[in-house]
Amino acid sequence: MPFLPRALACLAMTLSIPLAATAAPRPATNPLLVPWTGPYGGVPPFDRIRVADFKPALLAAMAEESAEIERIAHDPAPATFANTIAALEGSGRTLDRVNRLFGIYTSTLRDPAVQAIETETAPLLAAHGDEITQNAALFARIAAVYESREQAGLNAEQRRLAWLTYTNFVRSGARLEGPAKQRLKAINQSLATLYTRFSQHLLADENGRWLALTDESDFAGLPESVRAGLEASAVARGIEAKGAVLNTRSSVEPFLEYSTRRDLRERVWRTFVSRGDNGDANDNNATIAEILALRAERARLLGYPTHAHWALENTMARTPERAMGLLESVWPAAVARVHEEVADMQAIADREAAASGAAPIRIEPWDYRYYAEKVRLAKYDLDANAVKPYLQLEQLREAMFWVAGRLFGLEFRAVPAGRVPVAHPDIRVFEVHDAHGALVGLWYFDPYARPDKSSGAWMNAYRSQERFQRPVTTIVSNNANFVKGRPGEPILISWEDARTLFHEFGHALHGLCSSVDYPSLSGTNVPRDYVEFPSQLLEHWLATPEVLGRFAHHVKSGEPLPAELVAKIERASTFNEGFLTVEYLGAALIDMKLHLAGDRPIDPRAFERDTLAALGMPREIVMRHRTAQFGHVFSGDGYAAGYYSYLWSDTLAEDAWQAFVEGGGPYDPAVAARLRTEVFATGNTRDPAESYRAFRGHDPGIAALMHRRGFPVPAGTP
Repeated sequence: MPFLPRALACLAMTLSIPLAATAAPRPATNPLLVPWTGPYGGVPPFDRIRVADFKPALLAAMAEESAEIERIAHDPAPATFANTIAALEGSGRTLDRVNRLFGIYTSTLRDPAVQAIETETAPLLAAHGDEITQNAALFARIAAVYESREQAGLNAEQRRLAWLTYTNFVRSGARLEGPAKQRLKAINQSLATLYTRFSQHLLADENGRWLALTDESDFAGLPESVRAGLEASAVARGIEAKGAVLNTRSSVEPFLEYSTRRDLRERVWRTFVSRGDNGDANDNNATIAEILALRAERARLLGYPTHAHWALENTMARTPERAMGLLESVWPAAVARVHEEVADMQAIADREAAASGAAPIRIEPWDYRYYAEKVRLAKYDLDANAVKPYLQLEQLREAMFWVAGRLFGLEFRAVPAGRVPVAHPDIRVFEVHDAHGALVGLWYFDPYARPDKSSGAWMNAYRSQERFQRPVTTIVSNNANFVKGRPGEPILISWEDARTLFHEFGHALHGLCSSVDYPSLSGTNVPRDYVEFPSQLLEHWLATPEVLGRFAHHVKSGEPLPAELVAKIERASTFNEGFLTVEYLGAALIDMKLHLAGDRPIDPRAFERDTLAALGMPREIVMRHRTAQFGHVFSGDGYAAGYYSYLWSDTLAEDAWQAFVEGGGPYDPAVAARLRTEVFATGNTRDPAESYRAFRGHDPGIAALMHRRGFPVPAGTP
């Protein structure tokens, strides 16, 4: 998940207290408060940062930006793009730097000291944002520029920035007055605290629960690579056991896939899906109910029927009805496929029980991944464990670099250890150059799981590309949670994890290819239901013969992935799509329905149960992110009423892939050049629908999406 736009970050943190409360003296020695120095146009000073530096730096940076805003708001000269909109782009640079670095700590190094600072400063930061967006004098100047933008001789990017600035101020309450404005500030302050609480509860449940493997029989069925990872996890966490299944997706899913111990699979599954929902100090249900109520009230104050209507106003979907229409159009086919998948699994389970004389079982959620692999072997003669030895993490990283070179002319060069400071020794840094040898940015790679690191995979922008006051190259990172094995041994990952690796790299390329003037419009600073399009599109290159032939080499023999195994992967490309789609859609539909409920009081656990029952959710599947652990939606506003975005973006991605299919193939230089120019480079300098049409020549339909997932295409579907 990418960072919010720099200039819009304050708009996302809409809480308020008086500005005087944010004022603090600027410590002369605080490394967070000075521009970055060193090579590559400056790099983050991780070698000099202490956690204790963050609070005083945040306070000082807020005070500095407040003074900058006051100068802009009370400039005696008539409002112009240069002295108002552009001036805003130049303001808050210190706070931007500090905030981005603090975000790295809160996502990857979130120890108790960091959490304490996060709890204290989240409402202060949000309050600071409210003071900016509700500054009447400032908004009057923004409105004046916005209203005259067509007559002011601005270029297209400047007009877009004027529109975006004005729109986001309005959406953040700039037009409110009196009691409504004060109530909005109070709501936002409460939300900032609740988002932090939710995230910290979730991290505590992930760090504080695990399954200790104490007997050799506990490893039954596990491939050597999975076993090595579980052994290493126990050592890293200081757990006195032969191995440990941690309460994170990267540890849980391989265990569910391979373990023959059904009793342990159930224990691991129940612990994982109950994160944030255990009725203890880390239970998130009451926090979620408060968040939903406050979001609904905020939407009403701002003039919207529900939070969903507010959240989707400036997306590609525009309305929750259109987003729901897409989700609901795919749901029946996906559920039907799940029933077929379960029938196939049940048949195998029944045959096994009959052959062994054991009591028959009924497929349960903790059985799905295990028996799905048996079905894959039976139907496609494809053993996922036979593919995994060819999928070495470091080889796949090289594969991503090669794809970026073929598509966009980018070259990645490792930066010698020690030349650039990093936040953790696991992180490596690479220079990125274009086809002419010019530096376009740095790529930081943080692939391994560790305590105090959020689970999952995501992209960050440490610095956005811009040409506003001077050319600035971007700094991006990809973050994952692969489990380390034994020291010195290559890390093997699953096919799905390899797809995720390419997905997140797509976000990084979106940032690295950016070519815009203003940082607020740069790279991944685009609507939520468009930002996943480049990343989901890049997943397609993993399975190309060029990548598999060059980089999928056996960990022991060094032999390339056999052609017959590649053919089996292709034949099984739609396998288990029912599970994957329903798992996702369940979460997306719950997200949207929660935020369409308006003023209705919500019991999150009951709402989830009853809504899924009404939808006909197959009993063998749970949502990919149950409500109590839905960090996309409840750790901030980013994906709230926006989880549908993955399917919306995938509709674009599947249609866009057809441009390569219809052209000269995956590496067609003309199509790739058009993709870079019209999609990856443009950021938010124009409406994303225009960017897509400029690349593809038409609007997308869902036919390619349905075909790619192996679902029947409804009659009349474009």
